Amino acid sequence: MRHRNWLRPNRLRDESGSAVAEFVMVVSLLTFLTLMVMQLALALHIRNTVLDAAAEGARYAALADSSLLAGAQRTRDLITTAIGMTYATDVVAKYGVSSGYTTVEVRVIAPLPLMGLLGAPRGLEVVAHAAVESLG
Repeated sequence: MRHRNWLRPNRLRDESGSAVAEFVMVVSLLTFLTLMVMQLALALHIRNTVLDAAAEGARYAALADSSLLAGAQRTRDLITTAIGMTYATDVVAKYGVSSGYTTVEVRVIAPLPLMGLLGAPRGLEVVAHAAVESLG
């Protein structure tokens, strides 16, 4: 009877080494997920920064003693200071009408970071509006 034991699989020996493989796979998956969450946070940070700069530029251009060029330049300066010149290349300010009132619209088109700071060149577009002030 003792000679038949070699036919039975040893359950402890069958799974030897699987803990190492499992650890490597789980750590790889968790690292990938962590990097993706960090990339999403970076993209949202850049979007919010560009949107805030566009809103500030629209408010600045809407002042009674200011101009569209000053608002666009203010937007460029804020974006360049916060995240870099690459994101401030396409800034346009123009007048518009909303609910019967004259408004300033500042539109910024910037790269959308997909892998680090690299990504789609015109993947992010934000628009900000502000009501134009008048002295009279």
